[in-house]
Amino acid sequence: MTAEFVVSAGNPEKFPSDGLPEIAFLGRSNVGKSSLLNVLTGQKRLAFTSSTPGRTQTINFYRIERAFYFVDLPGYGYARVSRERTRQWQELIEEYLLKRESLRLACLILDIRRGWMEADLNLKQWLEEHGRECLVIATKTDKLNQTEQARGLGAIRQEGAEPLPFSARTGRGVRELWQAISTTVQLR
Repeated sequence: MTAEFVVSAGNPEKFPSDGLPEIAFLGRSNVGKSSLLNVLTGQKRLAFTSSTPGRTQTINFYRIERAFYFVDLPGYGYARVSRERTRQWQELIEEYLLKRESLRLACLILDIRRGWMEADLNLKQWLEEHGRECLVIATKTDKLNQTEQARGLGAIRQEGAEPLPFSARTGRGVRELWQAISTTVQLR
């Protein structure tokens, strides 16, 4: 698989203009977005992973197979940045989510151990209100036993979403996520 970093965009003028379909990845800081992207592409260092929350501060575009993009949006919730910087990120993300015609699917990523937090629920509702297709992904399933996983997935389902269980460490959910992405990209 070919996967290449294209641009780190801090404003909409830097977004790619080729019109290729886009799959966006959203979630709180430290839910495993970068690890998920690296596992999906089979490249260990495509997206930067860090134990420090808030490292992704721009919208990063990765071209996949020269056919579509993975779009890594800044995480929210834990980053130690000013309120002004947080507001700028929010405006950039909203601009992308509202106006990007090539956006086909928003993958909302939750840490199965934490489940829904208010910001996640607000984002899910916002996506639904604006007609954006959303897939909920529950990461870090390898960190829980089966009973705990069932409890975590059940809590996510209570908010009207069927989560896709995922583990970057074991590869659980990779095939299912690729199926959802392939279907979405081919439908339009």
